[in-house]
Amino acid sequence: MSTTKLASKRAGFFARFAAMAKVGMRMMFHDKLKMAGTLFGVVFAVVLSNQQLGTFLGLIYKNQMMLEITGMDLWIIPAGAETFAPGKVLPVTDAAVAETTPGVVWAEPMLLGASTVKLPKGGTEGVTVVGTKFPRRLESEWQLINGSLESLNRPDTMIFEDSERETLGGLNLGSVREVGNRNVTVGGFTYGLIPFGPSYALADYELARELLKTPNDQASYIAVRAKKGANLQTVKAGIQSKMSSSVVVTKDEFKGMIVKNILTKTAIGITFGTSTIFGLIVGFVIVSLSMFSSVVDNIREFGTLKAIGVTNGDLGMLLFVQSLAYGGIGSIIGLALVTRMAAGIRSAKLALVLPPWLTFGTFFVMIGMCIFASSLALLRLRRVEPAMVFR
Repeated sequence: MSTTKLASKRAGFFARFAAMAKVGMRMMFHDKLKMAGTLFGVVFAVVLSNQQLGTFLGLIYKNQMMLEITGMDLWIIPAGAETFAPGKVLPVTDAAVAETTPGVVWAEPMLLGASTVKLPKGGTEGVTVVGTKFPRRLESEWQLINGSLESLNRPDTMIFEDSERETLGGLNLGSVREVGNRNVTVGGFTYGLIPFGPSYALADYELARELLKTPNDQASYIAVRAKKGANLQTVKAGIQSKMSSSVVVTKDEFKGMIVKNILTKTAIGITFGTSTIFGLIVGFVIVSLSMFSSVVDNIREFGTLKAIGVTNGDLGMLLFVQSLAYGGIGSIIGLALVTRMAAGIRSAKLALVLPPWLTFGTFFVMIGMCIFASSLALLRLRRVEPAMVFR
């Protein structure tokens, strides 16, 4: 019988794939110790990389926190500003100018500055004072868990961060503390308003101006609310045309500027990026060694498969199915552990941010890593001779 006729009798692709998948899964679960070692590599890579990326995203959120909470459509920021932080100032009259622009509902100045709280037993603790006129205009509740935003209308009253109550000397509603050489009363508590630095403390705009000793004609930022359905780029261009030195950005653009600043001008991106890559490399090495070792230990079995007509392409299907299984199972276990870890360490000061795209991305990355590792094992199988089973 000719070679052509023999080839024509070979099963179709899907039949061969199903057969190789069945053999591959049986081989995988037969050597449970090897399977556990390979899965450990995948789980290790998932846990370490997601933990590092989740912490990194959490730090980014802390830097973008005020933009997310207020939900403002546009921001007028000082020229040269790259982050939401105290420092640069702009003319407070920019707010009135912005309000004359078509598409703008209102614009309000915001003050942001560092101050200290004098503790009852001596010493001080830092806070970031946020002075604003617009809390009552917002749908957001500023993550308030006790007290009322209306308390800011009372003289010398501020709202502090709940998780910092003990740090600030055992605060309670009605407590009096000296902030910036001025006695203020505690009117409420927020939860989670801790940026990448001292916690936020909310105050009426005029009180904040006095605490921070800011001139009447200066503000840190201008928050702008656009009309519903308005084209933000058009409104932005209209405001910008009236500005002498200040810069107008959308919320998303401001968030992008913050991320860029973190990645290019701080060591945070390098630190967490290196740790993430390290986790993937270690996981890849473990998976590669485990899969290669599994091939070597079962070399005669693979030789037998070749002796009965299995091709290198068929063996590639076998390893491909094993890669999918290792990547999928390892990702599920690893993500479950990361989720439990995130829930266990979640607090106002530290939280892992695990967005859906990171979860889905993990599956693809881990499966890709396993497929790449299996390709190294396939190189060894290509050199296996069917005749070896008869030696």
